[in-house]
Amino acid sequence: MPLAPSELRTLVEGYLDELALTAELSTLAEPMRHGLGGKRVRPVLCLATGEALGARPESLLPAAAAVELVHSFSLVHDDLPALDNDRERRGSPSVWAQYGEAAAILAGDALLAEAFRLALSYPGGAVARELVDATLAMIGGQWLDIRGDGASDELHRLKTGALFSAAVGCALAAVELPLAEQAPWRAFGSELGVLFQIVDDILDGDGFVLDLGADGARRLADETASRVRAQLGELDVDTEVLLDIVDELAVRTA
Repeated sequence: MPLAPSELRTLVEGYLDELALTAELSTLAEPMRHGLGGKRVRPVLCLATGEALGARPESLLPAAAAVELVHSFSLVHDDLPALDNDRERRGSPSVWAQYGEAAAILAGDALLAEAFRLALSYPGGAVARELVDATLAMIGGQWLDIRGDGASDELHRLKTGALFSAAVGCALAAVELPLAEQAPWRAFGSELGVLFQIVDDILDGDGFVLDLGADGARRLADETASRVRAQLGELDVDTEVLLDIVDELAVRTA
């Protein structure tokens, strides 16, 4: 029987708690782990995708953790004074505010390197390539955001959608799904990233809310959630857990 999202989340938390950092990073472990908070949406999505395709969730844990480490790296660096200058993250001091800018820069670098170390534990390099592409897209999105010359849909595709697509794509790579069968899965991951961003903007009162108003953004979220559910319905596998994830994201309040 497939594991529920909460059970997959528990697996991820346990794996991250036990993740052995390299000896050179031992004294940097505290700021690195400080930057690892979050809801684990992306690694849970990775595990659920792999499980739907017949893989044991445990076999996907390195890939799922790699996705989360890339996500964490991006937030640690985004919070820096040179970028978003955020002193808080999830109700706690951001890494740079707690440990200093130099520690935050190095902790973010180390999280990214650890992510690729995990991704490269799979043969063939396909999982690592997924993460490389997503990381470059995220960096490109941040650069557009800083310059202020990117269309909002392009920013969302790069800054948010890329890593959601990678969460699905890393699972596809880890289970070695043939390329010819990947397109509907990738479309699902990309659309789910859009849904996450819309709901995020509803909660924060910016982005889509500023463009469409609160009611318009909510309608767009509902329409996007319906499309995502329809995409899952076209897949010839058990997508019950993935549907649960979609439902959670569509109505989340934090």
